Amino acid sequence: METPLNRSSGYYAVIFSSERTEQDEKSYSDMAELMETMAATMPGFLGIESARNDDGFGITVSYWETEEAIANWKKNVDHIEAQNLGRSDWYKDYSVRVAKVERAYGMKK
Repeated sequence: METPLNRSSGYYAVIFSSERTEQDEKSYSDMAELMETMAATMPGFLGIESARNDDGFGITVSYWETEEAIANWKKNVDHIEAQNLGRSDWYKDYSVRVAKVERAYGMKK
């Protein structure tokens, strides 16, 4: 799979920041793993990065070729179920931002 840093521009980032509740860690972790696996099968998916601190604040960034690919993932039935569970059980709050990547670079040793 192509990683975002292999592309210098022309793709999109969906930035999901959230604060977790203390409810049901096991089902949350299972669903997060399932969503990542499913997203990877979607046309236009480029990759994902995620981090969460000990206080429950996290950021997940998924990368997509087009806005259409993002829209198709958003309306995926299983993803909608995960979103609903997130609202009812797993998140105190969250925000989503969609950005076009104009430039990307990095370093890896």
